[in-house]
Parts: sequence; C-alpha cells; structure tokens
Amino acid sequence: MSELFDEVDEEVRREQFKRLWDKYSIYFIALMVLVVAAAAGWQGYRYLEAKKAAEAGGAFEKAVELSEQDKHAEAEAAFTELAAKAPSGYRTLARLRAAAEAAARDPKAAAKMYDDLAADRSVGGEWQDLAKIRAAGLVLDSASYADMLQRLEPSAAPKATFRHSAREMLALSAWRNNDMTAARKWLDAIAEDGETPPGLRSRAEALQALLPPVAKS
Repeated sequence: MSELFDEVDEEVRREQFKRLWDKYSIYFIALMVLVVAAAAGWQGYRYLEAKKAAEAGGAFEKAVELSEQDKHAEAEAAFTELAAKAPSGYRTLARLRAAAEAAARDPKAAAKMYDDLAADRSVGGEWQDLAKIRAAGLVLDSASYADMLQRLEPSAAPKATFRHSAREMLALSAWRNNDMTAARKWLDAIAEDGETPPGLRSRAEALQALLPPVAKS
C-alpha cells in the first residue's frame, strides 16, 4: 500500500513541476540567456580594454622614443594625442609628459598644463601633487614667494609625498625674494626631517651658510 502512495506522490510532484515549468520556463530561459550574455559581454569588455591598453602602451613608447631623439615637438604632439584618447592610466602619464616636452619651448604654457593637471581631481592625489611640484619648478625664478607658498605649502606638510622638493623650492623662493625668515624656516624643516635625501640635505646646508646670522635678542 505504501508503494502505491509513493507512486501517487511522485505523480503529483511531476504534475506540479510540469505546471510550474509551463508557467515559468520562459523566465528561466530568459534569465539564463541574460547570464550568458552578461558573461560574454564582460569578457568582451575585458578584451577591448586590454587591447586599448596595449595600443596605448605602444604609442606611449613611440612618443618616448621621439623625445629621446630630441624630436620634442613631435613627442609633445604624440603625448597630447594620447592624453585625449588613451585609457586613464596612460592618459595621466601622457599629460605629464606632454607638459614636460612643452617646458623646453614655453615654460609658462607647460606650467599651465601642470596646473590644469593639479586641479583635476580625477587623476588622484599623488599625481596632482607631482603636477604641483613640476609647475612650481617652472615658475620658481619668476614667481613671488607668496605665489610659491600658495602653490606648495600643502605639499610641504609632514608626511606629504613630495615634501622634500616642496620645502627646497620654498626655501629657494624665500631666499631669492629676500625673505630670510621664511628661508630659514624651510631650511630648518629640511634639516629636522630624518627622511630628507642626502643630496637635498647638502644643498640646504649650503644655502643655510649663505643666510645672515640670526640677530641675538
């Protein structure tokens, strides 16, 4: 008798499954199609991105070769083109290199390119800081100390990635603008930082020796 009940239960389950399948099979099939399509689309996207990165890498290397051959105008044009259409990583590098190539022909224009990069939050904090340092280096001889301080003071803070270069440029700017108090402040910051590179420390000590002695109170 129990076997009969088991057969009846099995038949009922089959009928229930059949009704469910007839009712919902289209949705199940559609879901499977979407899953397969999404997987294929993701693989296709990864392939295209890898292809773009490889193409950008090759174009970047060619632009670097132009620069090394002293074909700076051509190199600048190549980097500028990359900056407009390359994937994000290469785009930022290309913008930096384009500005570096422009520096030889027009330092002011190159400083503007670096400033634009420094103001672009999409490139990331460290790239922005590097652009600030590069721009400041191009205007160091002509900018006022106030301008340099506005540009570089955040980058000169403790633990900032490029603080050593920022402090050196601020010290030089203060010295050239006859602000010995500010120059001494930044030279002291260089001397007191245990992570200051040896070469920069030596340059700071040489500049320190040129400062007038501190007046005794």
